[in-house]
Amino acid sequence: MTIQTTLRAAAAALLLASAQLAHAHAYPTHQAPSAGETVTGSPKTVAIDFDDGLEPAFSSIAVTDAQGHAVTSGKAEVDASNRKHMSVALNPLTPGIYTVAWVAVALDGHRTQGHYAFTVK
Repeated sequence: MTIQTTLRAAAAALLLASAQLAHAHAYPTHQAPSAGETVTGSPKTVAIDFDDGLEPAFSSIAVTDAQGHAVTSGKAEVDASNRKHMSVALNPLTPGIYTVAWVAVALDGHRTQGHYAFTVK
């Protein structure tokens, strides 16, 4: 194998690896309510859109109040017609601060997670 062939093979492998990394994780593109938002009245759902399709069996949204109690009504659902959209129904919320913790497993199996807070006025 010549040095030139080795360099070409290495460059091709690097390009392939970087392309896979660019599409390997699902990150939020939109959240409702959004991070830091103050809403008037109780939202009925928390919804998050991602930049990649999700694996429904392993993706989730948990919402808790300031005391750490769950305030969701059922499990989070990934929209079957748009696998980039996940939402969870909420019980009626009283004024206070709520924390949203999400786990997103992309269709390729890569996992991301995060959390944020919003306030109900």
